[in-house]
Amino acid sequence: MSYLAELAINGALVGLMYALTALGIVLVFKTSGVANLAQGALAMVGGYVMWWFAAALGAPLWLAIPLSLVVMFGVGRGIERVALRRMVGQPVIMIIMLTLGVEILLRGAAPALWGAVVKRLDIGIAQRPIVLGDILINRAYFWGGLVALLLIGLSLLFFTSRQGVVLRAVADDQAASWAVGIRVERAIGLSWGLAGVAAACAGILWGSVQGVDWTLSLLLIKALAVAILGGLDSIGGVLVAGIAVGVLENVIPGYVDPLVGGGTRDLVAATVILLTILVRPFGLFGREDIERV
Repeated sequence: MSYLAELAINGALVGLMYALTALGIVLVFKTSGVANLAQGALAMVGGYVMWWFAAALGAPLWLAIPLSLVVMFGVGRGIERVALRRMVGQPVIMIIMLTLGVEILLRGAAPALWGAVVKRLDIGIAQRPIVLGDILINRAYFWGGLVALLLIGLSLLFFTSRQGVVLRAVADDQAASWAVGIRVERAIGLSWGLAGVAAACAGILWGSVQGVDWTLSLLLIKALAVAILGGLDSIGGVLVAGIAVGVLENVIPGYVDPLVGGGTRDLVAATVILLTILVRPFGLFGREDIERV
């Protein structure tokens, strides 16, 4: 039982860190109705930017972290302004393909700019585990999970604010929002900026765990699994789904890998995506839209 509890607790904390990446996908979809397939690369770029400020330039953490968040907010808004705004009126599938193109571009450009060698990112988290009886908890996962929980909670509060109501109105009906004077393009740009901030936080946390390199962009698969399971328009769903995916991804390989020789961890996220789309396409907490034809 101690082994199962250890796997489940560490898995839940990892899942919260996945949920932080998925938060950017949900924020963009909730506002514009477009699936953001560039979120993994944005997390990778956020990790590189943090490393550049902290390690390359020698900035202290209290300065490097806010600067990284500001830069990534600008990157998110820049992507929306330069690329996505030009696609207004185009089929949704083409906009989604554009976000995938941005993902591939950033995945290649960041290592080319900063180097492909793994960069060590130290944000002051000790390596020794937290000991609870017979259970060992990864300290980086613990603090990462707490930060993710805090940021997701702040996102829920944000959508009850005046600006959050504007974003919700744009998500419900862009034409009606235009009619009452809401700057729809500004609201969508804000959602992309916030997605960049969420990606930066995820990239910094994961970079401190595994180092910073192109593999951080692979967080996209985990984030998609979380976002699809929770519901692409549900911030609360991201929280629940993140914990579920993290626990499944840690517990199943913990028992199955010794029997089959490994390799089952990567199957969990793909299986979650496939089964959710087949059984409940709108996710656990997503809004089901039924259209008459």
